[in-house]
Amino acid sequence: MSTSTACWAYLFEHPGADPARDRLVLDSGGQRSLIVAVASTADAPAVAAGLVRDEQVTLIELCGGFGSGDVAAVAAAVGEHAAVGHVVFGVDQIPAAAAYATAATAALSAAASTPDAASSPAPGRR
Repeated sequence: MSTSTACWAYLFEHPGADPARDRLVLDSGGQRSLIVAVASTADAPAVAAGLVRDEQVTLIELCGGFGSGDVAAVAAAVGEHAAVGHVVFGVDQIPAAAAYATAATAALSAAASTPDAASSPAPGRR
């Protein structure tokens, strides 16, 4: 990566994700963007520190599903090496965000109860 390239990352929670594998990289116009899935918000501090160390990430944005304690843990893990931001929902969007969380939880529960769920490849990885 060129030293003139700005590099940032967006982290989101996706149960069962492997951050080394489950990521998207966009690299153009002097900017490198990494979209990285973590299996749990508890994994985010170590993943973020690795992105700062290995990918020279200097800005990290966390999904709105991360709590304030998770944000503080990521900020502590990266120290002064990267800025940490957090997506938040406006008050008018709270009902829609809650509906999404309910639907996502139900979908995850249904997937976990499917006998072949653990052995099925992730979408797009067949």
